Amino acid sequence: MSETTLGITTGAVARHLGVSPTTLRSWDQRYGIGPAAREDGRHRRWTPEDIAMLEEMCRLTASGVPPAEAARAARAARGGRSGAVADLVPGASPAGRTGPPRADDGLVRPGAAREGPDERDVVRESRGLARAAVRLDGPALDSLLGDLMAGHGLVTVWEEVMVPTLHAVGRKWQSSGDRYVEVEHLLSWHVSTALRRVAPAPVRRAAAPPVLLACVPAEQHTLPLEALAAGLGERGLPARMFGAAVPAEALDAAVRRTGPAAVVLWSQARSTADHALARYVAASAFGVKGARTHPVMLLAGPGWAGRAPGPGTLRPGGLREALDLVSRLYDSL
Repeated sequence: MSETTLGITTGAVARHLGVSPTTLRSWDQRYGIGPAAREDGRHRRWTPEDIAMLEEMCRLTASGVPPAEAARAARAARGGRSGAVADLVPGASPAGRTGPPRADDGLVRPGAAREGPDERDVVRESRGLARAAVRLDGPALDSLLGDLMAGHGLVTVWEEVMVPTLHAVGRKWQSSGDRYVEVEHLLSWHVSTALRRVAPAPVRRAAAPPVLLACVPAEQHTLPLEALAAGLGERGLPARMFGAAVPAEALDAAVRRTGPAAVVLWSQARSTADHALARYVAASAFGVKGARTHPVMLLAGPGWAGRAPGPGTLRPGGLREALDLVSRLYDSL
């Protein structure tokens, strides 16, 4: 008899769906999401109808539906679908609502009302991303993030979905003895990929000086700067992204070589914030004698909290505010 007649093994189905065999056995035992028939009454063999049911289960849980509720819906739909793994992508939720206040991450202003998903949308979409990350389901992460970006736009998705999900996953591994580190790394990579896929607009002025984006020398967290770089590109503003842990000497050389209109320094924690370096860069001068200029300094990230910014230095309260500050700066050039 052929494998099609007998059905497909649990291991083959797990590889097809991008989940572990343990997850499939757990769904069977806890929610009754199992094959309609078992070979010899023991071994699981999955038919195309069974696999369609599992795909529906994956689709629903990836969109944030609780597993028990998703299982009931998937069982009811058994035999009614035969989609592919790509069908895991949920539809984007309606935009145009005001989101709830949330905690600050350095490029998100706390307590600010904004256009975006309501609280239920945020919870569902964040859970969907987190569950796809826990399954190590890279294709689902790419599809979910792509749909969200198309439906809501960069700033809303960053503030309302990406940041809460990253925080939730980070808290998960910190509270579980450093388990799930691979989940955070995978999620961060796919968030970074989604940000780099944002299509830039034509540069407003070809000869305009760029914005220089860099992490302070001891800082490795780059995702907020990547979000800012993507947002600047959307607005047609030139930027140079130097990434993580830029040495002070290299930052100084980059400033002098590019003559930036602004420099954004990111610090995630107070232990990495280098106020002396920020003052030095803010005081840098370039240009012809008699018309030398200084870059505007933007201190981004929670590491800079606790001190008043110095002359010529700004501390944006969120991604949207940082983008608006830089936009106004270019309008005045």
